Amino acid sequence: MLRQLETSRSIAEAVALCRPEVVCAYPITPQTHIVEGLAEFVREGRLRPCEFLNVESEFAALSVAIGASATGARAYTATASQGLLFMAEAVYNASGLGFPIVMTIGNRAIGAPINIWNDHSDSMALRDAGWMQLFASTAQEAADLHIVAFRLAEELSCPVMVCVDGFVLTHSYEAVDLPVQEQVDAFLPRYEPRQVLDPAIPVSVGAMVGPEAFTEVRYLAHQKQLRALDLLPELSRDFANIFSRPCGALISPYRTDGANTIVVALGSVNGTIQDVVDEMREAGRSIGSISVGCYRPFPMCAVAEATAQASRIVVIDRSLAPGMGGILAADVHMATQSNPVRIFSVIAGLGGRPITRSSLRRVFETAMDDALGQLTFLDLQTELIERHLERERKMWNTGPAAENILYDIQRIAAEIG
Repeated sequence: MLRQLETSRSIAEAVALCRPEVVCAYPITPQTHIVEGLAEFVREGRLRPCEFLNVESEFAALSVAIGASATGARAYTATASQGLLFMAEAVYNASGLGFPIVMTIGNRAIGAPINIWNDHSDSMALRDAGWMQLFASTAQEAADLHIVAFRLAEELSCPVMVCVDGFVLTHSYEAVDLPVQEQVDAFLPRYEPRQVLDPAIPVSVGAMVGPEAFTEVRYLAHQKQLRALDLLPELSRDFANIFSRPCGALISPYRTDGANTIVVALGSVNGTIQDVVDEMREAGRSIGSISVGCYRPFPMCAVAEATAQASRIVVIDRSLAPGMGGILAADVHMATQSNPVRIFSVIAGLGGRPITRSSLRRVFETAMDDALGQLTFLDLQTELIERHLERERKMWNTGPAAENILYDIQRIAAEIG
């Protein structure tokens, strides 16, 4: 049924349709509206049987989810930014123990300096923690991928993060086609855990493992992730058959046929990228794009195949590995290393900075003219950088960079005014 909803509300509706039995919640912007919605459903009796637990921290939220999953309950939680970092130990525990928890990440920048707006630095910080990561490009995908995530997690007994751009998606209102309970039940069977604590059959969970077996345990976790690359296309087909639409779970190519240049990105920026691709195609430029829906495990073969005919790839990264460059770009480079293709890494939208069509078009055209550097910071304000570097050259006790740059912005504005 098509409804005009805040994306956070549509996620809450989709999660409720998956019949979670335990929801653990600690509020942190921008995911709070999701768990508030689920709390409302539990209070009203719409979601039952389900225990909604208010906890004292993000670490506690995931710890409770781990305990619930260990006893055979379908468990869900959500977090963002510093909250995800605070639960980092539990994040590794959940994957290492193989518990199929689903967790929404309302993607948000990590401080310091303090910033509550969107980029992908939080989920990227824990990209190798053993969780599968699905990225939503639209409000519809944000709802649909949670339904896919529960089935994926439970078939493989591995936790899944569903990453949704903070504010850009979580707080936007769009028309979303929400399924009915019968459709979700047809796609997502009753949860039957692969491992469960049972007093009648006592086992140890989380035992000490020494050098004699630790590598083998980690190898099995790696193999489980690789199996997801084969399973996700199957789940996507099942989803399309039941819900009559794609779910964007692996990769979604857009106008890539015959394209010399292909843009690769995660999340909501793909909508803007596709608008620019349309404009440039109408102007006769050979360009297409790929939205990566599954980031971990990374769909290396799918990306390599989709970009095989391209001569250049522009990767838009909403995160930065300081001293290295774009994180997604490094994965794309690994996936396409056997292809004769140039890869350009573009860092964009950090801390919620707008990524505009005009800026994207400019950088795409520069890349197509082979005049773009290997690493580019989109819309970098070089005057601010130069002022701070000059300050460092002149004095030792410069003070904090963030505050100095804010002061420089005020000075520049005053000079212009």
